[in-house]
Amino acid sequence: MIKEIRITTLDELLPLLTEQDYRADLHRNRSSYIYRGMPNSSYKMHTSLARNCKDLQAQLEPAILENFAKYAVIGDPTIEQSVWRQMIEGQHNGLPTRLLDWTHSALVGLHFAMTEDDLEQMDQHDCMVWRIDMAELVSLLPVPYQQIIGCRQATIFSVDMLAEITRNSLAQYDYDMGDKAMVVIEPPSINQRIVNQYSFFSVVPMQITDIEGFLDSKTEHTVKYIIEKHLRWRVRDMLDQLNMSERIVYPGLAGLSKWIARHYYVK
Repeated sequence: MIKEIRITTLDELLPLLTEQDYRADLHRNRSSYIYRGMPNSSYKMHTSLARNCKDLQAQLEPAILENFAKYAVIGDPTIEQSVWRQMIEGQHNGLPTRLLDWTHSALVGLHFAMTEDDLEQMDQHDCMVWRIDMAELVSLLPVPYQQIIGCRQATIFSVDMLAEITRNSLAQYDYDMGDKAMVVIEPPSINQRIVNQYSFFSVVPMQITDIEGFLDSKTEHTVKYIIEKHLRWRVRDMLDQLNMSERIVYPGLAGLSKWIARHYYVK
């Protein structure tokens, strides 16, 4: 079930930022939630592969990854050995993939919800932050997938773990997941952007054609935070004060330039 929470005041953001459960075994507060910010609350959750290739995504995905790896091998001689690494490297360079971006940081999720290419749109529509529970998604996985996490004393999949259990096969992954489960992976730190964004990816199986429908029918902890449009500039300014901006999530001169442009934008 998807729970929808509408945020109308700045104070109502606090639960989103402080929802770490207390773990008595650690004497610490920890969270298994990850977040996805989207600048328009009317947007649907689709992978870039689905948007680009539509009904032909299953047929075209192998060719897309093969061609990407053929040229990306110049920068990474090992990339041809792992279809999952091809996806992650491709995702961060604009390649259409079945991956969906998530972050373990609610602040990073808010940043992407409060960011528009056209700043004139900032107060024209509501935005949203999705929250899903990684532990809940693990509980939906087939038993062999749960066992490999248990054996590694892990809480989430790595790329190497996923390659091992699927034998580096997309077809095997799709067969194992069907339309009943999907894996969340923590990517290797192949660049500073992944590190700064505290990135995670959900690997959407081909049979899950309606991601939101899957979350609604299979999960209990999924939340869709709708942030009303009149708050967007206020939250945007708060995030800048907290040093959560383009210059942090996009390290380098491109991110710095985006931040400066928005900083000097005239409303």
